[in-house]
Amino acid sequence: MTDRTSPLTDDLPKSFDPAATEPKWARRWFEEPFRADATSAKPPFTIVIPPPNVTGSLHLGHALDNTLIDTLIRYKRMAGFEALYLPGMDHAGISTQVMVEKQLRGSGISRHDLGREAFLERVWQWKAESGGAILAQLRRLGVSADWTRERFTMDPGLSRAVRHQFVKLYHQGLAYRGERIVNWDPAAQTTLSELEIDREIRKGKMYTLRYVLEDPQAAASNGETGEIRVATVRPETIFADQAIAVHPEDERFGHLIGQRARIPLTERWIPIIADEAVERDFGVGALKITPAHDPTDFEIGERHGLARPSVIDLTGHLTSELVPETFRGLERFAARKAVVSALQESGDLIEERDHDTAIGLSERTAVPVEPMVSLQWFVNMKPLAAQVLAGLEGGEIKLTPERYTKVNRDWLENIRDWNISRQLWWGHQIPVWYDEAGDIYVPSIDNPDLDCDQDPQYAHLKLRRDPDVFDTWFSSNLWPFSTLGWPDEGNEDFLKFYPTQVLVTGYDILFFWVARMEMAAYGLTGQAPFHTVMLHGLYLDSKGQKMSKSKGTGIDPLELFDQYGVDASRFAFAFLSTGGQDIRHDARRYEQGRNFANKLWNAARFVRLRLSEVAPQLPDESPLTPYIRAVAGMPEGVNARSRDLLAYLAENRHSLTLADRWIISRLNAVTAEMTAHLDAFDLGAAIRVIYAFTWDEYCDWYLEAAKPSMGAENIGTLATLKLVLEHILKLLHPFMPFVTSELYEALGHRRQLAVHAWPEMNPALHDEGATAAFTQLRAAVSAARALKNELGLSPQDRLNVQVEGEAAGLVRENARVVEGIARVTLVDVLEGRTLSAVEAGVVVRAPLEGTVELGDWLQKQRKRLAELDKQIKQAQGKLGNPGFVARAPAEVVEEEQRRVSDFSAQKERLEGVLAQFG
Repeated sequence: MTDRTSPLTDDLPKSFDPAATEPKWARRWFEEPFRADATSAKPPFTIVIPPPNVTGSLHLGHALDNTLIDTLIRYKRMAGFEALYLPGMDHAGISTQVMVEKQLRGSGISRHDLGREAFLERVWQWKAESGGAILAQLRRLGVSADWTRERFTMDPGLSRAVRHQFVKLYHQGLAYRGERIVNWDPAAQTTLSELEIDREIRKGKMYTLRYVLEDPQAAASNGETGEIRVATVRPETIFADQAIAVHPEDERFGHLIGQRARIPLTERWIPIIADEAVERDFGVGALKITPAHDPTDFEIGERHGLARPSVIDLTGHLTSELVPETFRGLERFAARKAVVSALQESGDLIEERDHDTAIGLSERTAVPVEPMVSLQWFVNMKPLAAQVLAGLEGGEIKLTPERYTKVNRDWLENIRDWNISRQLWWGHQIPVWYDEAGDIYVPSIDNPDLDCDQDPQYAHLKLRRDPDVFDTWFSSNLWPFSTLGWPDEGNEDFLKFYPTQVLVTGYDILFFWVARMEMAAYGLTGQAPFHTVMLHGLYLDSKGQKMSKSKGTGIDPLELFDQYGVDASRFAFAFLSTGGQDIRHDARRYEQGRNFANKLWNAARFVRLRLSEVAPQLPDESPLTPYIRAVAGMPEGVNARSRDLLAYLAENRHSLTLADRWIISRLNAVTAEMTAHLDAFDLGAAIRVIYAFTWDEYCDWYLEAAKPSMGAENIGTLATLKLVLEHILKLLHPFMPFVTSELYEALGHRRQLAVHAWPEMNPALHDEGATAAFTQLRAAVSAARALKNELGLSPQDRLNVQVEGEAAGLVRENARVVEGIARVTLVDVLEGRTLSAVEAGVVVRAPLEGTVELGDWLQKQRKRLAELDKQIKQAQGKLGNPGFVARAPAEVVEEEQRRVSDFSAQKERLEGVLAQFG
């Protein structure tokens, strides 16, 4: 043995300070990105980030999304995959244009004053200076992305992909121009996708109107002769009515089908038709059909060949010649009031009642969306959806939780055509040209990059380009493969990393984005874009409601990072994510994460200092000595591979204590369990496993059990201390990368933890005997602690105890462990009356005489017995009340049942104790 002095100083602070540790690692992971190698022989594992808007800032949905993604990526990278986490942003057409236009208005100019080219230059300037702040916030989250591959949907390569997509769809006959119903934003002056609309329930009115029948003798269902009644929430649109529809099986109206009725306030007559789309229970069962201003009406109108006149213009005003002059020029909601007043005066308003109405609001301008017929570009989605349905049926795409597979399938089976054109300047301009006659020209499928006005075959024509741009989602639906180089399918990235393995996103955009990526991928690459769709729930406030900044219920994740630390926040996100269910904000989980980080820090600091103290005294000839000296930073210190050390310890079990063998066996089981959970994408279950093992088994039990064996003569225990801690850091790293990286480095490792191998389960390490034996020791300690508590002693007070039964010999063999943890002294014989406790079959006794003042103690126990009896009767009384059981939540009833069971067990035990004293 060589006499050396360890050079290690206590350079780890006494407590974990996220603010001092996290920025260093976040900066390193950005400056030294985890670059994926397309030439690697490793199997690929690819996740592309759900691209945040260039105008966005980090919200809890982003933080949750990217925590789950980064956890999977870090795990797969450690597990031997060539893991690519591809970052990037979406150009967010409407929100970006609205933002830049708002800045221009502040300077007293509009985009039209600048012109299209100058305006786009201004947008690019804004993007360079202010856009993409969210990516810096994601870097703070610690995402291990390949920042060298960062993409933007307006990059030249991605813009080219969008163009190729449209050209192919057009020449396949799937992209077409036509008049259909769209969502129109009167403020932004553009059509909107469903994803750009917020649905809100507002208090409104339901109006029942009288439409006079052309045949005055005809009687409607209301018993009135000469009229049919119609319920509507939009009376201002009656001037665009083209028919009144009833259900063909509704007996109230069968005799009226084919007749005509007069639109109130006009002299126009419209037919009464039958259509199965009419809901017989809505309103009064008769529906006014206004094809230009309602999606359902539009479809009914298409089936019946109805005209589609519009009475509301692009600014939201009533301007049609069909509108009486009294209302012409009025804004749509002002017109509603005026029309209702006129209907009252004419006697055509039968009833006005309160009605909750679902309103669509523009996400960017907060203005109510106006459904209207417009000449736009559309894509026929049915053929594309059929390919995805076949892929789902064949198992090429798996959704987790699995229940969303049916949701995905149902939507695809009932899909509608997609409006892909937007009346904006910022975005991918549609590659379509028109001649003076209005004929359409699109680049050839063989040369989609050539503009038609530059194509020699059209040189004799005067062509103008379509001024509209594509819907933002028409580019982001290409994201899984346009980011990897498509349409150039022969490049290394595309060949290596496509299809991607997993998409992580909220279930709320399953229809709008996920399904569109599926359709685009099958249509353009012939493959599924990803093998697994991992859907998580929405992040809600503590009351289970959607968060709202305006209502004061919004939570900024950056504030959570400041308060608790990023690792603690990531812990909470993972802990709260279970089975795709919505997540209620629970501050306790963030506190739990912070406490866990501190617990881990303190454990590592204890181990590091203890090993450093004994490192100079270790025998040079032991193969474990260099491994332990690495912690102390000694020249001879070498960190051997974990699996080699485990194999060595497995072969030399005789040099290990029972606690050593137990913790290694348990570590092996936990490794297998965590790996299975992560492979099944159940991150919530995985974090619970490693949390319980680290806190309870390693920190609270093993570190205490190992203290008597931490001398230089027990080198096996010293190696086990470090080895198990390192494995914990590896298992925990994907969830909490900052604290684990810092501590792994503090244990003497030169390479950062993120690039080390994931631990493997080794059957040779399973030790059923050690697990069973240490379980008995834990039971003896728990029983001894229970006795001390029952006797009113503090945890630090010493107590003589006797262990009885089959476990007695085992406990005596490991007396130092039990005595050290429980703060007791094991004796062979106890005199006088005793108090016993039983845990998992292990019986432990303690003396009463000489330990407590017997009279006072007995008096307290009798009072306790009376209180237990009272509590049992109260709980039984509630459970015996049918009204309580019927009305109370299930968890409340279960709690009362548990109280009866627990209190009854305590009462039975206490009665047995008191029986000794008559």
